[in-house]
Amino acid sequence: MRFVDEFREPELIHRTAEEIRRLADPGRHYRLMEICGGHTHSIYRFGLQDILPRNIDLIHGPGCPVCVLPMGRIDDGLSIAEQPDVIFAAFGDMMRVPGTHGSPLEYKARGMDVRIIYSPSDALKLARNNPDKHVLFFAIGFETTAPSTALTLMRAKAEGLRNFSVFCNHVTIIPAIRAILDSPDMRIDAFIGPGHVSTVIGCRPYGWIASQEGKPIVVTGFEPLDILQSIVMLLRQLNQRHCAVENQYKRAVPWEGNSAALRAMAEAFELRPFFEWRGLGFISQSALQIKEGYAEWDAERRFAVPGIRVTDPKASQCGEVLKGMLKPAQCRLFGKECTPERPIGALMVSSEGSCAAYYNYEHRKAQTLTKLASAPVGA
Repeated sequence: MRFVDEFREPELIHRTAEEIRRLADPGRHYRLMEICGGHTHSIYRFGLQDILPRNIDLIHGPGCPVCVLPMGRIDDGLSIAEQPDVIFAAFGDMMRVPGTHGSPLEYKARGMDVRIIYSPSDALKLARNNPDKHVLFFAIGFETTAPSTALTLMRAKAEGLRNFSVFCNHVTIIPAIRAILDSPDMRIDAFIGPGHVSTVIGCRPYGWIASQEGKPIVVTGFEPLDILQSIVMLLRQLNQRHCAVENQYKRAVPWEGNSAALRAMAEAFELRPFFEWRGLGFISQSALQIKEGYAEWDAERRFAVPGIRVTDPKASQCGEVLKGMLKPAQCRLFGKECTPERPIGALMVSSEGSCAAYYNYEHRKAQTLTKLASAPVGA
């Protein structure tokens, strides 16, 4: 398959890994943050950390939209969905995310009308097919998914579909990166840039990271060779004391982004003054809200939203993992009380969550090796 198989070619991966070992100064420690949860998933799935020199440390960033959503926003959305004649519609990776009183799936088990959808247009179809119900679409995601929500709002307005609204939780990537760089306890040398987000916003918005913060960033694809190539590009910049934005993912990411998607977002959304992120707190202008012209389809205007604020369970260390201060396995609940089957924190739910990715690949691999080592000879 074009653009997939060649980026999993063993010989190319071997040669690129050799190039990384050649470029990595043994007297230096490199801390590279992959911003996107899709990169974290690929790193664990393909065992990329195992073929890197020990002095290259991959730090997992806040690029999983399910993971950064605070519990209070989940509770707010579910409080609307508890009202009579409301259908709660959301993507599948939201269904097991715990709120204060349970996840959407647990609410469904109690009798609430909860539906899994695969696109915002599915929510519109639900509204058309259920004129006596109100369909609430729980919108979530970075700039990657925001254009589809914007287009859905535009379609709802054009059709005059009154029994549909959006509970908007779309967040933006640049303020989150800025918050990480402003954190006094973070030491990041360079960034592996988010490929999916960049298909919409392009590469230009990252320029300040190189020019003002002195950190190289390479926008990167999601196959193993993509990630390894980006590490080569970052090491070359770091070794030459050079800082720039580079685009490794040229086959999918135009430098200026997707103009049609950006126009749709500008039509339907504006920046929120403040929005709370799990682990990062309130960040100014870091999320999108629905514009006044689409107020009739804004769930936060149509319903009484309580504005709940709750903290994660005290034993959970999701915030520290999201900020790259801890590795997933260093959380005191990891693999014990918190597993993908019974998650306590959101990072254990989504496949892009660093804890779920680590558990499904590294943790289980370690368990298997332990069992093999302890098995009787000849067993």
